[in-house]
Amino acid sequence: MPEYAVVGKSLPRVDGEEKVTGQAQFTSDLKIAALLHVRLVLSPYANARIVSIDTSEAEKVPGVIGVYRASDLPFVEPDSGSRKRDFMARDRVLYHGHPVVCVVAETGAAAEDAVGLVDVDYDPQDAAVDLLLSLEPGSPLARGEKPVEASAEAAMHGGGASGETEEHEELPANVSSNLHFTRGDIDAVLAASDVVVQNTYRTPMVHQAYMEPQVAAVTIDALGELTVYTSTQAIFYTRNEICAALGLPNSKVKVVSMTIGGGFGGKFMLIEALAAAVAVKTGRNVLLEYTRMDDFLAANPAPPSVWEVKLGAKKDGTITAMQAKVIFDTGAYAGSPLSIGSLLLGASYNYEAIDIRGYEVLTNKTPAGAYRGPGAVQAAFASESTVDMLAEKLGMDPFELRQKNGATEGTLRPNNVPWPKIGLAQCMTELEGHYRALVAKKQDHGTIREGVGVALGGWPGGLEPSTAICRLDADGTVSIVLGSVDLSGTDTSFKQIAAETFGLTPAQVNIVRGDSSNAPYAGGAGGSKTLYTVGLAVQRAAEDAKQQALQIAAGMLETGVDDLEIVEGVVRVKGVPGKQTTLDKIGALSMGPGAKQEPVYGRGSSAQANQSPAFAAHTTRVAVDTETGKVKILDYIAVQDVGFAINPAEVDGQIVGGIVQGIGQALYEKMDYDETGQITTQSFLDYAIPSAGHAPTIQAIQVEVASDWGPFGAKGVGEPPLIPCMPAIANAIADAVGIRPTSVPILPMDILAGIAALETNGKH
Repeated sequence: MPEYAVVGKSLPRVDGEEKVTGQAQFTSDLKIAALLHVRLVLSPYANARIVSIDTSEAEKVPGVIGVYRASDLPFVEPDSGSRKRDFMARDRVLYHGHPVVCVVAETGAAAEDAVGLVDVDYDPQDAAVDLLLSLEPGSPLARGEKPVEASAEAAMHGGGASGETEEHEELPANVSSNLHFTRGDIDAVLAASDVVVQNTYRTPMVHQAYMEPQVAAVTIDALGELTVYTSTQAIFYTRNEICAALGLPNSKVKVVSMTIGGGFGGKFMLIEALAAAVAVKTGRNVLLEYTRMDDFLAANPAPPSVWEVKLGAKKDGTITAMQAKVIFDTGAYAGSPLSIGSLLLGASYNYEAIDIRGYEVLTNKTPAGAYRGPGAVQAAFASESTVDMLAEKLGMDPFELRQKNGATEGTLRPNNVPWPKIGLAQCMTELEGHYRALVAKKQDHGTIREGVGVALGGWPGGLEPSTAICRLDADGTVSIVLGSVDLSGTDTSFKQIAAETFGLTPAQVNIVRGDSSNAPYAGGAGGSKTLYTVGLAVQRAAEDAKQQALQIAAGMLETGVDDLEIVEGVVRVKGVPGKQTTLDKIGALSMGPGAKQEPVYGRGSSAQANQSPAFAAHTTRVAVDTETGKVKILDYIAVQDVGFAINPAEVDGQIVGGIVQGIGQALYEKMDYDETGQITTQSFLDYAIPSAGHAPTIQAIQVEVASDWGPFGAKGVGEPPLIPCMPAIANAIADAVGIRPTSVPILPMDILAGIAALETNGKH
């Protein structure tokens, strides 16, 4: 890589100081006059008709302003099938936690008191709970007669790849969408394979476990114009959904993104339209803030899934075929990552024949949402676990099997579209020595068995148009005006990109994030696309502004634009450092009364048409106690292709954070339901997440295979760190104790049961 002055250097995050000092302002910190508080009455049933609602006692509570059903609020698309545009139940509740009534009061305490006094008479129905049973003929209908609308969120998160729909397949009533990827003669290639392995895998519903629950505050002025302050990853998408829900023009709704207390894909707009509807109904400012229990019951967690995978290979280790069935439980509304998950299931290796059928199934559970690497995380668990099975049956080293068959540029994905340039091979090369070292360290002592696992996975990268503004200010600094949301430190990288492009120090660049009424367009912060798309717009805007400044300076210095350079804010003639001017002097000529030059106002846009996929390869060493089933992660090493690290420290943070989340999904986390559809994990007392003490020493290694389209060769880095985690840990456990985990989280009781079964069969 070239040597740069600013990009490629580790800088502190621009939002770091305000967060560690407690100065960052979250939505619930806002001091809004005459604020009403909204609390929700949530359904205790997974599937029931609403017979009647008596709000009379709730309305008597002092401070209560109103108690409203969905039909009382100004939604213009009732029964549209869109959860976000019509959030509350109408004649039927579809999941445990489905909002039925909203109580509005002068204080949160009064609203909470009134919630308990709302009397709802339900007629409970049989619920579609079990994913596979919901596919059977005669199973309960998850949505009754309600329509189903496809979700746009998957495409926003970078998961909008499409498959070829099987037109003539008879589909069960609860299937909301299906797909079929196919290439070659799958039956013939499997029959000709020397080795065939197959298994079925299950992943549960998991919560994004962000610190800040869902929250939105809405103010309304005398003209009926709304300002929505919210913890959202996408201000323009949120505005558009609110306007569609209430039948308002974009000019009537302004969305302001506040500091986000964690999102991970779970805050692509959820409750904002409901809060806006209450503000319109009451003509007052309102705050709708979830409790932690509300968030577990009525947010948008990652969906459960089932994966049936069969792989074939030749004796020399050439993988030949994959046949698979993918089933996602999307909950009560469509919107699972079925397409991207099915696509990536068969995308890490080169297959002669492939046949993947996918089904999205409606159930009476909390509707699905995005969670970092949606679909890809579950796909990697199924694919990489089966590849390890194949290596074992072939008697082949699992690392060598992956190296031999790993995807490269030009390898066909299941949709028969070839991969562009990818860095998987480089990641594997970098990881190999570390993997061999962990294998050499492996030892058993007493009841402790050690194992080493390896896994890989990739993310295609999201795309969405974006625009940025670069403005020269009177003091000689520049301001970058953006409509993106800084979810993961991207503002710091944008500052570096602008400084490098313009010829400034980072201190001379200011990041200004506008709202939906005044900011240039940017897509949602998700899908590992923000730096890739908005960053390119920033680079182009800074270059445009730089050229404008140089044009003015050329007149001042009586030289040509090509003879000038900008170094730390000083414009000088190349080779003649004494002949120079400064940006603040240029500003004086372009701003203020009597100024003769046009203000320096650079604009840059991007509409990336090419993805820059990012891959990662992980290895880990674990210790399993065969008496307790407890798993301890001893070493964890991750190698990731990052294209070019604009801020290496921030990239390391993304990798380490993703791995800790992956450890949680592998060993601890599960949202559970009973047979009636009641969620049994309603708080962090019941839903386990890893603490700092559960995190091992993690070594993050960056490989730079530059993108041809990203700013300075950068790629998105947020999704890949999480993708290989579950299978790497599962494969290490299998290596340690000889049992193959087929579901997560991998609990001690399951490990002990597997060991007991091996001993009973004389295989341990």
